[in-house]
Amino acid sequence: VQLQASGGGLVQPGGSLRLSCTASGGTAGRHDLGWFRQAPGKDREFVAAISSEGTRQTYADSLKGRFTIFRDNAKNTVYLQMTSLKYEDTAVYYCAATALFLPTMAYQYSYWGPGTLVTVSS
Repeated sequence: VQLQASGGGLVQPGGSLRLSCTASGGTAGRHDLGWFRQAPGKDREFVAAISSEGTRQTYADSLKGRFTIFRDNAKNTVYLQMTSLKYEDTAVYYCAATALFLPTMAYQYSYWGPGTLVTVSS
């Protein structure tokens, strides 16, 4: 499975941004997909994950209510809608794919995209 994230950029605090990640490869549609992020000087952290059918989601507790993950399997694309962005949301955001069910640990994901940078700044 190959993954390519896009949609990062500069946004003001309180603003919104939607990230996209397109998956390719014969089995992409059968994988659960997740978003992680890594801020400068910090470990990679879990953001959200969605089941292969798109019917189940899980989120980092600290991000519930502000971030929404959804997918369009017809386009092999997973999205991360981010709202009410804060300075501390600045990070490189990665999408990843797994054959497991909604895991939240990075080591449980087998495939990773190159990441897209989100900068929250005034």
